[in-house]
Amino acid sequence: MTEQRCGLVAVVGAPNAGKSTLVNALVGQKVAIVSPKAQTTRAKLLGVAIEGEAQILLVDTPGIFEPKRRLDRAMVAAAWEGAEGADILALVVDGKGGIGPKVTAIAESIAHRPEPKHLILNKVDIADKARLLGHAEKLNQVVPFDETWFVSAQTGDGLPELKTRLAGLMPQGPWHYPEDQVSDATERALAAEVTREQIYLQLHAELPYASAVETEAYKEREDGSVEIHQQILVERPTQRAIVLGKNGVRIKEIGARARAQLSELLGQKVHLYLHVKVKPGWDEDRDVYRDIGLDWVD
Repeated sequence: MTEQRCGLVAVVGAPNAGKSTLVNALVGQKVAIVSPKAQTTRAKLLGVAIEGEAQILLVDTPGIFEPKRRLDRAMVAAAWEGAEGADILALVVDGKGGIGPKVTAIAESIAHRPEPKHLILNKVDIADKARLLGHAEKLNQVVPFDETWFVSAQTGDGLPELKTRLAGLMPQGPWHYPEDQVSDATERALAAEVTREQIYLQLHAELPYASAVETEAYKEREDGSVEIHQQILVERPTQRAIVLGKNGVRIKEIGARARAQLSELLGQKVHLYLHVKVKPGWDEDRDVYRDIGLDWVD
């Protein structure tokens, strides 16, 4: 019998590099929310990928950036915490966006870390092929990466080879999760993340990052369906009006799409009830940090 393998891969990088899309693609289904907005991921999340006898635990971390407020500091702290004790540190870089000061700063910050390091240049399907080699060469001068990969998390280019290689590098040991578990997120947390994703996708630039979603109640009904009550927190009444939309059209659409996605993910009928609450300074509330899975930072 082949020995089981299990290890941790910390997926780090600048905001919007495609880390969550990569984790979802390697797992084989959606475990992390994705939107065109940078800093969509707030707390670190574990995706569980299986390849042969190997279980690859992928820590999808928030993007690393220059923090300006407490919420930013908590997100960056979660990113670095997710990298602790990893068997492989994977730096994901937007191959189309190029190598700016933010990416260089992250590369410099991991250069002297002890973990084996892989460079993953993502979005090769839309990147300039000639420039990709230059990006790889430049970053390898900053960090002597053990391996460099060119992939597209969106189309799947290069992912089978990457997944097979990561599986082979995992240390021998028993699996940490059952075969059918794809994430460490609770169903309550998953429900909040799905709704937050719809807020980001539907409101685009209309609503800044001044919103959070709390799952207040999550209960199974006798008929096998699940009832979920959520509160969307915003800073100002004008933002509440944006989320609600004219005659409540926007909040109904957010709810409808989140409900459909949750029904698919959970495999059961979902009754989703959304309430928008104006809570100035919610990003200075310890309880909100706990609910969204972030540690309070001073």
